[in-house]
Amino acid sequence: MASKELAQKLQRRLQLEESGGEAEEVKGTAATGEVEERSCLTASAGAELSAKLCRRQDINEGAAQPRRAAVFNPYTEFKEFSRRQIKDMERMFRLYDSGRDGYIDLMELKLMMEKLGAPQTHLGLKNMIKEVDEDFDGKLSFREFLLIFHKAAAGELEEDSGLLTLAKLSEIDVSIEGVKGAKNFFEAKAQALSSASKFEAEIKAEQDERKREEEERKHRRAAFRELKSAFT
Repeated sequence: MASKELAQKLQRRLQLEESGGEAEEVKGTAATGEVEERSCLTASAGAELSAKLCRRQDINEGAAQPRRAAVFNPYTEFKEFSRRQIKDMERMFRLYDSGRDGYIDLMELKLMMEKLGAPQTHLGLKNMIKEVDEDFDGKLSFREFLLIFHKAAAGELEEDSGLLTLAKLSEIDVSIEGVKGAKNFFEAKAQALSSASKFEAEIKAEQDERKREEEERKHRRAAFRELKSAFT
């Protein structure tokens, strides 16, 4: 009799777990979840701000990688510079990006400043990077490198800034009057240019140059074929 009673209790427990008991448990969990959700919504604004601050701290400490923009077009973002000027800056950037990773780190910046004849202290180099380091990764991307010249041209750098020294000593021609040397550009009182028309003119000039080179290659090939046929 005891065995039969025990068997019935076990069967009942099993039925509860498979049906009603499970449903009650889910219902209880859902109710608890609603309370927790309301609490989360109440604190969502503060939590979002806290998460952003924590991420910024993680980036500063190297525990997280900053998110980068998917597309960067220097010609449309830095319209104050011509295509040739930007290409000159890109050549300089690649020259000192000895690691070929698309960045100029602290040691590469150190070498650059030494080559320019204006060596900086370790702290000075870190401050230089910090002035334009928008993603807080401790190194310069090409966009951040262009920001140096952008800020220098706009007069946004202090006279004793290492970045202004870099811009002035650079051999990149960023003057709008055609004179060599960034220093002349920064000291000149130049009028604003029509960036759109200048950009289009440079594109057309490049296209014309490619057409001319292609025509010259065609003439050389034709002359070679004519010469070859004369001897066959």
